[in-house]
Amino acid sequence: MQPRLRPRVAASRHPTSVGGRRPGGFTGRPGRYGAGMQKWEYATVPLLVHATKQILDNWGQDGWELVAVVPGPNPEQLVAYLKRPVGERA
Repeated sequence: MQPRLRPRVAASRHPTSVGGRRPGGFTGRPGRYGAGMQKWEYATVPLLVHATKQILDNWGQDGWELVAVVPGPNPEQLVAYLKRPVGERA
């Protein structure tokens, strides 16, 4: 039994392109992709287990969005990763 061969795709077109355009509006031209993308700033914040809600509420009031919470260096501590759009200061 011979292995199946994939159909050839013209070199000038992306295999999943529609009408010559790639998915997501990416055209392959430098400087075009990401021109309107949101820029973010990030913060890493230690969380105290007994005051987690208060700490996160304070950061949230300043425009920060919680991305993740991971274990900290000791069992009583967590670390929060937050983000907010660049230039958005409360």
